[in-house]
Amino acid sequence: MTYSDASIWGIIAALALGTYLIRFSFLGLIGDRPLPPVILRLLRYTPVAVLPGMVAPLVLWPAATGGQTDPVRLIAALVTFGVGYWRKNVLLAMLAGALVLTVGLALTAPR
Repeated sequence: MTYSDASIWGIIAALALGTYLIRFSFLGLIGDRPLPPVILRLLRYTPVAVLPGMVAPLVLWPAATGGQTDPVRLIAALVTFGVGYWRKNVLLAMLAGALVLTVGLALTAPR
C-alpha cells in the first residue's frame, strides 16, 4: 500500500493535532486548578503502566531475531527486573541488564 505525499502529511498533521488536543485538555483547560487527590494518585501509576508496554514487545518479539523469542533477552530482562526490585535503583538495574545482555550476546554469537 502506498500513500501520496499529501496523504502522509495529512496523517502527520492529524496526529499532531490529536496529540496537541490531548495535552491541551490537561495543561490548558485544567492546568491552573488543583486536581483531586484520587486523580493525582492514579497519575503516579502512568509510567509503571507505560514502560512495560513499551519494553515487553522488544523482549518477547525482538526485531533483531526476526520476531523469535531470544533466551538471552529474556534473562537480561529478568535480571533487570530482579536488580531493580532488590536494590530499588533504576540505573543499577539498567546497567545489570545491559551487562547480562552484552555478555550473553557475546557468548552466543556465531564464530
